[in-house]
Amino acid sequence: MSVEVGSTVEGKVTGITNFGAFIELPDGDTGLVHISEIANTYVKDIGNFLEEGEEVKVKVINIDNEGKIGLSIKQLQDPSDRIDHAPNKSFEEKMDEFLQQSSERQSDVKKRFEKRGDSNRS
Repeated sequence: MSVEVGSTVEGKVTGITNFGAFIELPDGDTGLVHISEIANTYVKDIGNFLEEGEEVKVKVINIDNEGKIGLSIKQLQDPSDRIDHAPNKSFEEKMDEFLQQSSERQSDVKKRFEKRGDSNRS
């Protein structure tokens, strides 16, 4: 059985990187779920969403000329799970959430910048 763009299949997480997760598909091929296709929310650490050996449903979103398979988990999720589609939240709650996420992102960038500085000193 070969995978086709638009199809939904079950696969097994075989590897997790900082940019995505590799999924072994039923036909033996391996595809990649990019970090931006993991969830309907900001994903800081893929390990908070997936773990190696886990079975997941994925949607095939593209297959390039080299045969690389692009996959998505979030396209199979209910879009109402997205933070920006939360009509029950007040403006203040949404703003607090945004500020918290922004602060976390800035902290991550600062840590990465400091790590680069430390590696250049050796």
